[in-house]
Amino acid sequence: MTESRPQAYIVDAVRTPTGKRGGGLSGLHPADLLGDVFAALLDRTGVDPGRVDDVIAGCVAQMGEQAWNVGRNAWLSAGLPVEVPAVTIDRQCGSSQQAVHFAAQAVKSGEQDLVVAGGVEVMSRVPLNSSGDPKLGYGYPFAGAGWAKHYGDQEIHQFRGGDLIAERWGIDREAMFDLAIASHARAARAHDEGRFAGQLMEAAGVTADEGVRRSSDRDKMRSVPPIREGGVHNAPLASQIADGAAAVLVASERAVERLGLTPIARVHTATVVGSDPVLILSGPIPATRRVLDRAGLTVDDIDLFECNEAFAAVVLAWAKDLGVDLDRVNVNGGAMALGHPLGASGARLMTTLVHELRRTGARYGLQTMCEGGGLANATILERV
Repeated sequence: MTESRPQAYIVDAVRTPTGKRGGGLSGLHPADLLGDVFAALLDRTGVDPGRVDDVIAGCVAQMGEQAWNVGRNAWLSAGLPVEVPAVTIDRQCGSSQQAVHFAAQAVKSGEQDLVVAGGVEVMSRVPLNSSGDPKLGYGYPFAGAGWAKHYGDQEIHQFRGGDLIAERWGIDREAMFDLAIASHARAARAHDEGRFAGQLMEAAGVTADEGVRRSSDRDKMRSVPPIREGGVHNAPLASQIADGAAAVLVASERAVERLGLTPIARVHTATVVGSDPVLILSGPIPATRRVLDRAGLTVDDIDLFECNEAFAAVVLAWAKDLGVDLDRVNVNGGAMALGHPLGASGARLMTTLVHELRRTGARYGLQTMCEGGGLANATILERV
């Protein structure tokens, strides 16, 4: 269908709306939310669930209702075949993007033909930082003799990382507000124009992303206090805590042909990098450089970008360093408007990107996101 080397195709992708903390999705068990997405994905594609070789789910806070392999629990909660295995992975905010990478790698290796990759996070029920919060009686993860030897006892936190990036890359705070306002405006437009219609499924009666603001008051946004004392980021300049799930069906060329499937795109190139764990969130810069280099492409070759809006400065520093035109970035809004349900966000961005490639007829899309621990994934998709 494309080249002689093995390919991994995205047949379809679906997501729930993102629910606000305490909002319309907060009453759902994470396994039910993700299970419904799995079932919807298979129903949309017409694929027999028993033909799926593996299920790979991303989730960050794997405790409580999200513990004990929530990907497997979700599959079973949906009444899908017990013979199909599942695994849950944690690459922090990039967990479900990494799930797609692992799925594509399994398919390209020839070991598997159909893999469901996705993720879930119901942050209303399993709060941010639950799995490493000393207040809950757990030890602090960034500690121990080895860690202290290399990084001392300095504060390691995403909020500090976002502020450090703003300082190091010289990001103007008003430019951050510009980006936040644009994120909400683009997300509202996407809903109004039906751009999300092909990717959204109803969940608990919720049919639209709950965090999108129809208008933004810059002065009111400025008046919100910073997240950390002395910092530049406040809540309007950060991703919203959210609930949600998303899933992608990845197929081999053999499966596409035998089952008569019609793919939307292929996973052209995928990579992951490590970066400074103190800055934490700068990884999308080297990840984007690496994936472009491996693909033999340049920034100018990419039609659409999805860069996760963990914090406004992350996207602006990435775009500044790489020379990316913001008019091609998060064209239907980002996490400041749509929310960031941690383990689901990678698959959510992938879903949004692949459907926008199909809607516009664009050829290449690039997705990247920063991740806890100083990590970042990057993926290039090519529409077929």
